Amino acid sequence: MNTRTASDSFGPIELPADVLWGAQTARSLLFFDIGEQRMPLHVVHALAWIKWAAAQVNRELGLLEPDRAQAIADAARRVATGEFDAEFPLSVWQTGSGTQSNMNVNEVVATLATRALRASAGSLASTGPTGAPIGSSGSSGASTILPSGAPRKLHPNDDVNLGQSSNDVFPSAMHIAVAQQARLGLLPALAELRGVLAAKARAWEAVVKIGRTHLQDATPVTLGQEFGGYEAQLALCGRSLLHALEAVHRLAIGGTAVGTGLNTHPEFGARVAARLAQQLELPLAQATNLFAAMAGHEALVAFHGGLKMLAIALTKIACDIRLMGSGPRAGLGELQLPENEPGSSIMPGKVNPTQVEALTMVCAQVMGHDAAIGFAASQGQFELNVYKPLIALDTLDSLRLLGDAMRSFTRHCVAGITVNTARVEQLLQGSLMLVTALAPHIGYERAAQIAKHAHQQHIPLREAALALGIVTAQQFESWVDARQMLGPRAG
Repeated sequence: MNTRTASDSFGPIELPADVLWGAQTARSLLFFDIGEQRMPLHVVHALAWIKWAAAQVNRELGLLEPDRAQAIADAARRVATGEFDAEFPLSVWQTGSGTQSNMNVNEVVATLATRALRASAGSLASTGPTGAPIGSSGSSGASTILPSGAPRKLHPNDDVNLGQSSNDVFPSAMHIAVAQQARLGLLPALAELRGVLAAKARAWEAVVKIGRTHLQDATPVTLGQEFGGYEAQLALCGRSLLHALEAVHRLAIGGTAVGTGLNTHPEFGARVAARLAQQLELPLAQATNLFAAMAGHEALVAFHGGLKMLAIALTKIACDIRLMGSGPRAGLGELQLPENEPGSSIMPGKVNPTQVEALTMVCAQVMGHDAAIGFAASQGQFELNVYKPLIALDTLDSLRLLGDAMRSFTRHCVAGITVNTARVEQLLQGSLMLVTALAPHIGYERAAQIAKHAHQQHIPLREAALALGIVTAQQFESWVDARQMLGPRAG
């Protein structure tokens, strides 16, 4: 492999000749060769958007020359839109502040910006593949000896990271990445599922079925009421997530190392947040207390708590649908779930509720992520929490998994569910709990006597009531009507 030499404050280090990153990325690859999980690209892209905004704000504040600021902004935009994703190979298991990934972005942006400046100055012929002059050390610093008239190489710290620290940039990127993925992925998937559930609730508002509590027969409900309840559960989850996002939209940018804003302009953070809000079409703003924004991660804890709440609701809904669709001969069999693929390698004709299984596995993973995030967020000490990459990884993973799983469950299961009306009616008429309608007329004890007699003798309620001589046939027909048991009734 062809290599080149780059250097940072620790000295020289060899790295592949054709990469855009520099010495600090190389050191991270060397010292954090842990697992296969990489820093999520959504975080990388969010970091690049911050560099894009920071360069323009630093130019406005007179801290960065216009041509250099423009080169950085242009390069950062290209990174933010995914053009150079292969240049971000770092493990998520790195320093807890995300410094290595911040520097990975800084180095790539600095290289791209330097190339652009030198191309515009007509000096490409005298430079190597990374923009460093041929024959030079490839140093990241500004002391490189340049050909006469060639622009000075942009420095990843002094120029791209100007006015910033990993301690405020990385948590800001975490928030931006989460806010973007919530808006683009999770919330639309949730809205789609709610819409299909609401449509089913309307379509089945007249389908009366047996209710169940404790997994035992209870008084009647409509299938529409059940599915309307599912939609209402998810509506509550949606409101909780939207409320939690208000805090996620507040950024730590401008706090630099410990929250004081040392080495940045007093207007820098607010201006960067405003520019990002306009570009990304999100209600972003600088956090009112930068110390809290960097030392704690309560905003993401609360948001992921909303994801856990959603996972809990989805598990209940999916398991209900699985139970109502169980069978086809020996289960409840009230619902017929779409048959998408063979369910067994040994039992011909078997079809399983696979969409339910996939969704509930995702929900279990999200609940596990919530435990990890809660512990990680509790480990902030003094002015910094150093579990940031883990929190980012698990929150983004939960967002992606829930969004994808809900979309799959909606399209490949819920949308295609049909009702086995004959089975619904059979179970309804065979239920002992219709006897509840008699209680206001004959009292709880005598109604219970009828139910027990019917159960012991394996006969219908009507037959048991008449055999015991407690009510007449006319009274039973008048009082026991499942469709009159669906809500409050006067008298």
